[in-house]
Amino acid sequence: MTTTAPAAVRPLTLGPHQVWPPVVLAPMAGITNVAFRRLCREQGGGIYVCEMITTRALVEKNPKTLRMIAFGSDERPRSLQLYGTDPEITAAAVRMVVERDLADHVDLNFGCPVPKVTRRGGGAALPWRHRLFARIVRGAVEAAAPAGIPVTVKMRKGIDDDHLTYVEAGLAAQDAGVAAVALHGRTAAQRYSGTADWDAIGTLKQALDVPVLGNGDIWEADDALRMVAHTGADGVVVGRGCLGRPWLFADLEAAFDARRAVGEVPGGIPATKPVLPDLGQVAAIMRRHAELLVEWFGGRWEPERDGCTDFRKHVAWYLKGFSVGSELRRSLAMISSLAELDDLLARLDPTEPFPTAVLGQPRGRTNSPGKVHLPDGWLADRDSAAVPAGAELDDSGG
Repeated sequence: MTTTAPAAVRPLTLGPHQVWPPVVLAPMAGITNVAFRRLCREQGGGIYVCEMITTRALVEKNPKTLRMIAFGSDERPRSLQLYGTDPEITAAAVRMVVERDLADHVDLNFGCPVPKVTRRGGGAALPWRHRLFARIVRGAVEAAAPAGIPVTVKMRKGIDDDHLTYVEAGLAAQDAGVAAVALHGRTAAQRYSGTADWDAIGTLKQALDVPVLGNGDIWEADDALRMVAHTGADGVVVGRGCLGRPWLFADLEAAFDARRAVGEVPGGIPATKPVLPDLGQVAAIMRRHAELLVEWFGGRWEPERDGCTDFRKHVAWYLKGFSVGSELRRSLAMISSLAELDDLLARLDPTEPFPTAVLGQPRGRTNSPGKVHLPDGWLADRDSAAVPAGAELDDSGG
């Protein structure tokens, strides 16, 4: 489905928070820590969500989890995503957020397609049990209400094409009092394969009164504008598209600024010119990223080694498409110190232009569709509100 004319683009309203541009960084395990969020915020505006936090681990004050919910002193609003399957534990986790002033916004994860999650009835599998889903969301909203903290929900279309839940779940979340709903236009069975179904996002937007955010296949800023025009969505959620490209948020801010200036003129979706850093500028951002990670790991025994080790996984994303030899790539992906990184970055050709052939291409994990692993009898009883056995995870991050 396509809207008849591009809708006006406005700031995203989440409770007391006005977010411009209406862009959300999706939580990604091992990626969206304090360092990466700061790097992205230095490029452009939006709301930047920390890694997924499990409700049980938070309530039990797991040390790793407590470290993961750290935010920068200038980070506002502080956005925290929770994963939970038990209404009581989820509500307790949100009460802890309120009592300890841990965040300004809580997002609930019902979109994770990872087998270790869905086989226990969590993530993208949970909305199928619609009564349990409603209890979890309602409990979180009620627990957050005393502090005026907005609660949002992120979900997928459903388990597979024969078990779609997104409209029903969106309406239930709206009835429970959420501030917004985000939809990844894929089923759990699709994982990260194929093409995101933007039509489903448009369908959900027409069904709900609360803001709807679209997620899936936003590789460039123009993709975000096309999604909003196609679906009428109130904003976008960006995940894999920013891997190795934190400057995408500068593109997104410029694109939404331009779209806002055009207003509601039919056909007035402006073409945008993406930021195309040369290899020297990319190297400077890589160095900044590693530096921020070392700073974030500052409380550890060997913060420089740990920060540089964490940075290694980003190297391939940053250098995608550049003509950098395999030996240098391998060396960069094995650094243990900033001095080592500086030496290797100095070997790059700083004048090499950005490889435009990679624009619009998928980044991060891609895989094939597959069977969704579910608890025995999960599909047979939609009305059960029982908490699935063993579904509460005790570790955060996905």
